[in-house]
Amino acid sequence: MSSDSKPPSIKKSLRHIADFLLFSNLFIAICAVAQGLVTYHLLEIKPDKHVLALLFCSTLALYNFSMLMSKPAEPRRSPFRRVRWIFSHYRLTISLTIIAIVSVTVLIFFLKIPSIILLSFLGLISIAYNIPLFTLNERKFGLRNIPGLKLFLIAIVWSFSCVLLPIVEGSARHLVDIKVADTVLLVGKRFLFIAAITVPFDIRDLFHDKHFNLKTIPVMLGERKAYLFCQLLLVIYASLLLMFTRDFNADFWALTVTAAVAGWLILKSEIKKDEFYYFGFIDGTMILQFLMILLFNLF
Repeated sequence: MSSDSKPPSIKKSLRHIADFLLFSNLFIAICAVAQGLVTYHLLEIKPDKHVLALLFCSTLALYNFSMLMSKPAEPRRSPFRRVRWIFSHYRLTISLTIIAIVSVTVLIFFLKIPSIILLSFLGLISIAYNIPLFTLNERKFGLRNIPGLKLFLIAIVWSFSCVLLPIVEGSARHLVDIKVADTVLLVGKRFLFIAAITVPFDIRDLFHDKHFNLKTIPVMLGERKAYLFCQLLLVIYASLLLMFTRDFNADFWALTVTAAVAGWLILKSEIKKDEFYYFGFIDGTMILQFLMILLFNLF
């Protein structure tokens, strides 16, 4: 090593670690686990390690699969750092995806039949979302290409996976007895939260989506109205928390504070924001939700 060479800076090392966690989709998989833990806490039952592991692996597999399926012609020239990272670490991405798929295949055998049926349904939605299975006027398209549907499909898959799956599996094992109305409310609230933090990603991709004729919410409403739409979703979410809470306990305040933080982050987000802001901070509110529950329950 020459005397002129210097060890990499701490900042650069942290950047590489952040790149790996965020762009390998390990971070978003951890977010799924955190959301599952939130559900188990609210249900007041012990977390099922197989369900949590499945949430992690299936999220990792689906997000990587989605990226691989949408590979641009020249990834290295992509304006998105995430795309450049993924396809410059192609073998790693493929390896993680294969490991995740194999793990999901094994983990499924630990679940009850109702849970497997639910997962199969979600899997079909995810495949139809990413792969152009349908044809209209000799033009192939996937579910994501249907105007306005992308946001709702993402929110449905997340809320069903992280809320309904633990409920279905817990019910099948006679660990939880929850009314249908309460289940719908729990899934609905999570749907609103996930939808709210998903829209900013589409706002960021506004010009890209317009170019590829993807009719996302921001493309249809415009940037300003899309931001207002996010806040509206969070207001409805907070209203449901307020209306249906039995007492203003630690969980209520933890979820309310997280919603407020998410609203503030969305308000501060702009198209020119660094990708770390979106994949780290905005996605990170899913982990924050669980951490806030832990924190508020300490007092």
